Amino acid sequence: MRNTEEALIWVVSILKELNVSFEIDGGLAAEAYGSKRELADIDINVLSEDFDRIVPKVKEYIKFGPAWYQDEHWKLYMMTLKYAGQNIDIGALGGMKFFDKKAKEWKNADADLSACRIINYMGMDLPFVNEIKLMIYKEELARGVDKKDVQAMEDQLKREWSES
Repeated sequence: MRNTEEALIWVVSILKELNVSFEIDGGLAAEAYGSKRELADIDINVLSEDFDRIVPKVKEYIKFGPAWYQDEHWKLYMMTLKYAGQNIDIGALGGMKFFDKKAKEWKNADADLSACRIINYMGMDLPFVNEIKLMIYKEELARGVDKKDVQAMEDQLKREWSES
């Protein structure tokens, strides 16, 4: 049984203790912006220069890495942790790439954390990847899960605009 909230609190406390700037990305960010699909993992991006400082604090929970990872969608330096039954992927922003399915080319992921949006989520003020940035790269990735997230996020934005 996984406990996403417990895992999120744990990893965020470590990042804050180490004074590591980060952003929450992927499915959890999409959820914060309106997606209702089942969460696979917690995706967190950190600056490359901060990555190695995290490893000693989480080493007993590492299931993969730290190492370069590549599949048909992503190329990045990362590690996967498992805490409270929940997978947590921590990726280093420097050198991170994703495959734009429409353009059929690899693109650099934006390594700028300054555009994060702070959202109160699970009782914590957390930095989430900017929703426009998230929607754009999810649209370019064009996996089924990304298409669902983009649609849900668009629907949420429309509701917010119509209520204002």
